Amino acid sequence: MFSNLEQTFRWYGPADAVTLTSISQTGATGVVTALHHVPSGEVWSLDEIETRKSVIQAAGLTWSVVESVNIHESIKTAAADRDQYIEKYIATLKNLYKANVKTVCYNFMPVLDWTRTDIDYRLPNGASALRFHAPALAAFDLYILEREAAYIEFNTDEQKAAKKYLDGIGKDAKKALVKNVMAGLPGTDKVLTIAEFKDHLEKYKNIDAGMLKQNLAYFLQAIIPEAEQLGIKMCIHPDDPPFPIFGLPRVISTEADLEFVINASPSGSNGLTFCTGSLGAREDNDLPGIVDRLGKHIHFLHLRNVQREADGSFYEANHLAGSTDMYAVMKNVILEQKRRAESGREDIAIPMRPDHGHKLLDDFSYNTFPGYSAIGRLKGLAELRGLEMGIKRGL
Repeated sequence: MFSNLEQTFRWYGPADAVTLTSISQTGATGVVTALHHVPSGEVWSLDEIETRKSVIQAAGLTWSVVESVNIHESIKTAAADRDQYIEKYIATLKNLYKANVKTVCYNFMPVLDWTRTDIDYRLPNGASALRFHAPALAAFDLYILEREAAYIEFNTDEQKAAKKYLDGIGKDAKKALVKNVMAGLPGTDKVLTIAEFKDHLEKYKNIDAGMLKQNLAYFLQAIIPEAEQLGIKMCIHPDDPPFPIFGLPRVISTEADLEFVINASPSGSNGLTFCTGSLGAREDNDLPGIVDRLGKHIHFLHLRNVQREADGSFYEANHLAGSTDMYAVMKNVILEQKRRAESGREDIAIPMRPDHGHKLLDDFSYNTFPGYSAIGRLKGLAELRGLEMGIKRGL
């Protein structure tokens, strides 16, 4: 039987309340992390990379995946200085190669990274989950941000639902909504002000999805040949949520989008982060089918589940529950592993991590990053580990 998936855990560095010792106790052997203190677009020095790697190795773990080397906004907007930032990005890749860290996750989401309206959504059993509540997002866009085009983008029923939501919450809840949505640019924990956010949106006022895809292709055609020479696997993460928000285009949301990325610069180094949570927030995404058709391009797995709601809302469900058939996804991942083994590929133990766990039990005693509690993710990893073993034993 071929090797198992490589079990990994995301770690936010020395300031993370979930320690490397805790991660080692989950059964994970790999760590997914980044130099979050380095500003987006700046070069990661070899010394900083080696220092982080040595800390991980001292805990008996491996730095398996970088998540993320963030892409500067100048690259996304095709600003005059984008080539300078691409060169810095390549310099970081070269330093990662020297440190033998060779799988790099990244995304191409404009302005904001993943977006949620509620980071403490209570489930019936008292667990805390992340939630994207469509009326809350619309309320923020229409009545707090007061973006003019929002009145065209949201229909009458959506506007009424947004107003009803906003009228039904208090001052503290409104502040929490603003904080949750304005949770900063990628690579920083800064909470943007409304004025700052409007300035960022202004940079995209003339950029539609087609132009953003062109800018992504330009980036890929510059870095993938370099990554291929270094033996580095680049794996793009889907948009989260996988549809436009605040008038910003989203271009990594569907299977067709993933195919665009692969074809923009064909190479074994140009691949995908298959995130079942991000892609699963859209009902029209066939997740098991995507693994079947595009599996050979998958370099990294984010396995989580979301429960979709009729109005476009969703919340993080248990890993084996929710709207995605995780059994079917895992089975097709294992069949992809089998194909790789039979064809002589070496990358059979695809790195996998449980994503966005609930806060459970003693998780409430720690100030962890939203979605990255210890016990909630331990539960998810245990479930995924058992699912993988059960399917493989049944083959």
